[in-house]
Formats: sequence, structure tokens, C-alpha cells
Amino acid sequence: MAGILVSESLGWVRNAPGGAEWLERLPAIVSECVERWGLTLEAPFDGNASLVIPAGDAVLKVNFPDADEHEPDALRLWDGHGAVKLLAEDRGRRALLVERCDPGTSLLELGDDTAADVVTGLLPTLWKPAPSEFRTLAAVATRWVEELPAHWESFERPFERRILDAAVDALRELGPTQGPLVVANEDLHAGNVLASRREPWLVIDPKPLAAEREFTPVAMIRDRKDEVLAGPHPLRRLRHRLDRFAADLELDRERVRGWTLAHTVGWGFEPGGFLTAHADVARLLLEA
Repeated sequence: MAGILVSESLGWVRNAPGGAEWLERLPAIVSECVERWGLTLEAPFDGNASLVIPAGDAVLKVNFPDADEHEPDALRLWDGHGAVKLLAEDRGRRALLVERCDPGTSLLELGDDTAADVVTGLLPTLWKPAPSEFRTLAAVATRWVEELPAHWESFERPFERRILDAAVDALRELGPTQGPLVVANEDLHAGNVLASRREPWLVIDPKPLAAEREFTPVAMIRDRKDEVLAGPHPLRRLRHRLDRFAADLELDRERVRGWTLAHTVGWGFEPGGFLTAHADVARLLLEA
């Protein structure tokens, strides 16, 4: 079993604090879950954020210990409406058993407008009132106001100061002035929406937090970055996405743009350096 568990896609974990120990423990964690839930495992799905293994009509997911602990709480709150059902969890092992999407086709297979149609249909269902124990976008914004300039300096100023200043200004303005807080998924991109027989499309792998509705489409707006940047009229394409999500969901377009800019910058810092595509998208968002 160990040979199929510790794949190259999980190699990044070795450099994280406690990562090597977790990888060594992983086969035992999976074996314990198999025994507890009576699973017959298949070949793991590709992915690099967690171990995900199909098992008949279910999927076993084992998260690295530093992952967001409220993923099962969000899935339980949604109760299968717009997202995969949570079948079981083992919080001590950071293991989840969720329903398997069949046929499991990714929303990435469809074009921008169709993907927008699907996600604008899903989001109102997912906008449940946020539980008080969820991490908050306001806290993230406060932290990033301090961290992003420090990261920018430590990464040797990987993009123009005007992008950094615009992102920090957006965080300062938007964080304390949010509307009603809902359960938001900051990783709701087309690759995390799969075709299903139970419902046409279901969200998987949420990273939940308490945020205003204007934050909820940010990952979709900057989705398929490389494709957008390499294709014709990238600015026009981003503007169209902003227009679509703001209009269809009755959101404040400027707040959506500000959150998308800040989040694009915040998620651009990686251990190996700042992601060039994030800087390119951020430049476009300044004009969008």
C-alpha cells in the first residue's frame, strides 16, 4: 500500500513542518480507515493537496494536519445540496469519507460562460449563515495587511509596488466593511466542481471561511490563469467574468474586483517564489 500512497504529488509535504513524519504515518492511517469503514480502495486520484482514494461509491480523503479543519463542518452544513455529501469523518486522523461523483467530469471541460452558469446556480445554495467557529475573511485581511508587504520584500519585490499597494488598500477597505457573512469557499474554481448523477454538479474540496458574498466568486474569476493569459483579449475576458458574476448574483462589482485582486496576490506567494501568472492577473485586475 505504501507504494501507491506516497507519490510525487505529495512530495511537497516532506518540506513542511512535520511532513516527513506524516508521510511515514500515512499508510497506517489509511489502513485504519479501511478497517473502520470497511473500504475497498482503488488507485488514488491525482492531486497534491491531500491523499484522495476512490472506494466504490465513496472517496477517502486524508488531509495533511495543517489543512483547514472546517472542511467537514462545511460539508455537513451543506448536507449534500450543491456539494458532495459527507458520509463519515475521523477528525483525529484528519480523514473524511465523502460521496463519489459519477461520472466526475470537471467543470474545466466547459467554457467560461457555461461554467459561470453552473457556479452562479450553486453559490446561493452554498451561502449558508457562517458558524461562529469558522475562520473569518476579516481576520485573513488583517493578517495580510501586515504579511503581504513583508513577503514582497523577502521575495525581492517580485512585482510592481502599485500592485502590492492596491491589494493592501483593498484589504484595509473591504475587511471591516463586509455585509452579512456566509459560508464561503475560497478555492471554488472549475476544477473543484464535478459532474454527478445525484445533482448535475457538486462542489468538492472546500476551503471554508466566513465571508461576505462578494468574496465567493474570486477563484472563478481568476480561474484558468494560463489559458486566459495566453489567449486573445485577457483583460476583456476577466472583465466579462466580473460583469457576469456581479450581475447574475447581484453583487457589488468593485468589491468583487477588490477581493479578487487581494486574494490573487495573497495566494501568489509560494515557497519557491511568487507565481508569475498571479502577478500577470493582478495587473489586469487593476484595469478591470
